[in-house]
Amino acid sequence: MEQPVTGTVELRRFQHEDLPTIRQVLLDVHADAYADAMDDEFNQRFPWFVDHWGGQAGFDCVIGYDDEEPVGFAYGAPATPGREWWREHLEEPPANDSTFSVSELMVRPRWRKTGTAERLHTTLLASRREALAVLLVDPDHPKVQTLYETWGYTKVGNRQPFPDSPNFAVMLRDLRRPSPS
Repeated sequence: MEQPVTGTVELRRFQHEDLPTIRQVLLDVHADAYADAMDDEFNQRFPWFVDHWGGQAGFDCVIGYDDEEPVGFAYGAPATPGREWWREHLEEPPANDSTFSVSELMVRPRWRKTGTAERLHTTLLASRREALAVLLVDPDHPKVQTLYETWGYTKVGNRQPFPDSPNFAVMLRDLRRPSPS
């Protein structure tokens, strides 16, 4: 029998050096969050993405726990200066173009629609020094794109980073302005 959601999700922050400790937690949350889509080859490559992002020195991750049960996470890393992939969508980049790339925001089904995603996202970005945040949104999830828009993101273009990935919406947010939500 499933335990009820308590509503008291504790957020914990992790860095690059913590990846060996949290890697399996990220994989387990992903497996639950995408249980109905694990036959998709792109979803099956998630361990590679965890290792790629977690291998970066600036990797930053927030995991939510209900008691000791992981319920979701958000992670990313600073973009390489001058090589930000969102640049191709703007005629003129902002004067301060330092960017934090939000790679993943994922919440297990039982904790969706509880405010957990926004708390994870807000906590991940709260201490960032970069001027901008960028993320990709699957066009098959328009409600997710709308949610990010309420958090201050603007769609600036589309990008298909891998031949088998969706043609994602590229969304950019100015971190120097407070989130409207």
